[in-house]
Parts: sequence; C-alpha cells; structure tokens
Amino acid sequence: MRKSSITKSGLFLAFVLISMSSYAQQYGDINYFRQYDKSGINVFETSKESLVPFTGFTVKLSGGFTTQFQSLSHSNNADILLKDNTITSTAGDSVNINALYPLVGGFNLPTANLIISAQLADGIYVNLENYMSARHHNEFWVKGGYIQIDKLPMFGSPQWFTDNFTIRIGQMENNYGDAHFYRTDNANGILNPFVGENIMDAFVTEMGGEFYYKPANGIIAMLGVSNGLLNSAMNEFVNVDGDTVGRKPSIYGKLGYDKELSDNLRVRLTGSIYMNGGTSRNTLYGGDRAGSRYYWVGEGSYYMAPALTAVSATNKAFSGRIDPGFATNVTAIMINPFVKFMGLEVFATYEMASGSSSLTSTSDTTDRSFNQMAVSALYRFLENEQAYVGVRYNTVTGRLAGYTDDDGDISVSRYQIAAGWFPTENLLLKLEYVNQDYADFKTSDIRSELNFKGVVVEACVGF
Repeated sequence: MRKSSITKSGLFLAFVLISMSSYAQQYGDINYFRQYDKSGINVFETSKESLVPFTGFTVKLSGGFTTQFQSLSHSNNADILLKDNTITSTAGDSVNINALYPLVGGFNLPTANLIISAQLADGIYVNLENYMSARHHNEFWVKGGYIQIDKLPMFGSPQWFTDNFTIRIGQMENNYGDAHFYRTDNANGILNPFVGENIMDAFVTEMGGEFYYKPANGIIAMLGVSNGLLNSAMNEFVNVDGDTVGRKPSIYGKLGYDKELSDNLRVRLTGSIYMNGGTSRNTLYGGDRAGSRYYWVGEGSYYMAPALTAVSATNKAFSGRIDPGFATNVTAIMINPFVKFMGLEVFATYEMASGSSSLTSTSDTTDRSFNQMAVSALYRFLENEQAYVGVRYNTVTGRLAGYTDDDGDISVSRYQIAAGWFPTENLLLKLEYVNQDYADFKTSDIRSELNFKGVVVEACVGF
C-alpha cells in the first residue's frame, strides 16, 4: 500500500510539473505572500505592502522537507489493565494496554509538503497546499486551497480596497489566534523555532471565508465564517433530545495591533475568538492531519478501537497533545502578545476554551472548560540572525470527558530548550530538549503520572 501511495504521489507531481511547464507564462514570486523560507519567520497575516510587480500570470512552487532523530524516554504509574490478546494467534494470552510502548532512539518518518501558488491577476492569487508525506497520512494528501484577494482589478483596483482590505476564500487554515503561525505545519518546520507545538493545539482547516482590515496604522481586524467541519456535510442529524437539527457554522474573529515602533522594536498584541454553537464533529483542537513531532510518547503497544489493535505511528498520531474533545460545541478565546527587541523575541499564548463532545448521546453534553498558557523567549544572534537559543514553558489544565467533580481537572506541563542554526535561508538545524509531565489523570488512564523527556534533533528545508 505504501509503495502504491508513493507511486501515485510521484505520478501526480510529475503531471503537475509538466502541466505548469506547458502552460505557465513565467515562474516567479507572488505578491502579498508569506514565504516558506527564513524570510517568513514572524510574518503573521500577510502584509498590504506590495513587493512584487505584477507582470502577468505567474506560478510559484514552494515546499518543505523535515526529519527528526529522537531519543526520548517515557514512564507512567497507571493501573494494570489486562485485555484478551486478539492480535496474535497465541490463545489465552492477555496484554496490559496501560503498559507503555518500548521506546528506543531512531529516525522518525521524513515528512514533505508541496505548495503550488499562482498569481491569477494583479493582487489575486490561489494557493494549493499539499502533504506529500505525513505521520498521520503517509500518502499524498491535499491540506487545502484558497484564493486571496488584495486588489480588485475587475473594478479598476480602487485604492481604498488595495490599501486596507484582504479577502480569503476556500478550504484553508482558520486564522484563529497567532499560535498557528508559530508552529510546524507537517514539513514546514523552518518557521517554528522549536520542534513540538502547543500541548493544546488549535489548528484546523475548514471551508469558509475571511475578511481583513489591515490599514497602515498597525490595526488588524478579521471576521471569518466557516462550515465548522474538516469536511463537507449537508445532512441534518439527531441530537440528544431526539430533535433533527442542522449543523451551525463557526464564527471567528481577530482584533489586534502590530507595529514596528522603531528599527529595533516591534510590538504585536492580538485577541481572537472562535465559536460554534452546535455541530456533529468540530475539530478546532483535533484538525491537524499531520500528527505530532514526538513519536510514540505516552502510547501503549496496543489500544482498544474497539477491539485490541496494534498501535502505529499513524493510528496514534497525536502523541504528547491534549485534545479537550469539544466536537459538538466550542467557544475559545486566545490572546497573543509578541515583542521583538533587537535579537530578543518573546511570544506568548493565553487561551480559554469551553464546550462539549456530544449532542447525540448523554455521555458528554455538559460544557467543560480548559485553560492554556505558553510563553517562549528566544535570542537570535550572528549576522542576519543566523542562530538562536530559546526556551518555552507550556501548561494546560481542564476537565476531560468522563471526569466528574470528584475526579477533578487534569493538568499537563512542558518545558522545551532549543537551539537552531540557519546554514542558508532555506535550511534549519534544530536541537531540542523536552520534558513533559501529566498530573491528576485517573489511575485507569495510561497517562496517569506520565512523563516523557529527552532530545530531538530536527533538520528542515523550506523554499
């Protein structure tokens, strides 16, 4: 199956390249675009500054390649939970599904992204983002695509729109919060100074549109609406009361300020909100189709799904993260300050989220809540900030589905120490030490008193 997937991916890529060679008028850069190399670092929403003159239809190929060598260990103190071994032919054997996977050091699956962008008209481009290989989907996978409009040439390119407004429409990464600009997107790791993402990872692609107001005075305002789902769904469904209902859209927005106050000082502060009042499977905290960078941590060798199943990097792809499970309704608020003074860079996240995971059963219909805090500090040095060192501290607390008042809230904390070096604008080598602790989980949960720690070396290419 893997060989077939690779063959299909290769044929698709060859077709795309041949087609573009035949029809593209020229290859070049795209205006109002966030680059995937070092120049894209600390670029959040795209700028209204025009940097690329329009010369006609233009195609740009971008991509990313990333791999890690990890040397991690983990331990827990969970109850022994025996299940009949239905995987092997050895009759009568049982396995403890709370026993952790026997980790050893080694290379993770290399990941690859391919991005195809086309300048369709002056101030209008389309972006197609693809995962060529990912931990969760090792076959070629389309992440999404969108059209971005920064000018209106069909209406004579009025200056009031060109100077202030941007529109995005498509199946795209929702612009909720700023943390998603500071994370690895599968193989696009060159923009993330660390290896891992936030413990509670708000990252989702949904179908919808976003309208931006970005005047030159530093104000940022965005209003977005999406279908609230990773995929399309047109049918109604029955809720816990037996009523037939329709899925509600997600409404989200951002308001902030981003300004270079001097040659050496940049200040940014944004607040974001995301709301969905009722749907069947929202994935705000579970929509990453790539998977986490810490392979196997906190995972057993087997799990119930519902029969005993062997764990793989694919079917347990989100190791080290906490998904609050707000699949039915969710309200989330994220605040992100960012300050860069000369080589010193500070970025923080404070997040409050609530919701529930089921409208179709009585298992989890009461809203639960989670809070997250993450603070990172980097110092970039050498010519053109070619190297950096940094540290990040991240905590999450909240109530998991199935936990009562007697059980209380769980908490997870992590610190990361990282160093990085850019040999060129397109290459990054990272070294990270990570240590993550889990507290107040039920003793029946494999994550009871779980800890993982160790070193990860990551090499990234971005262009």
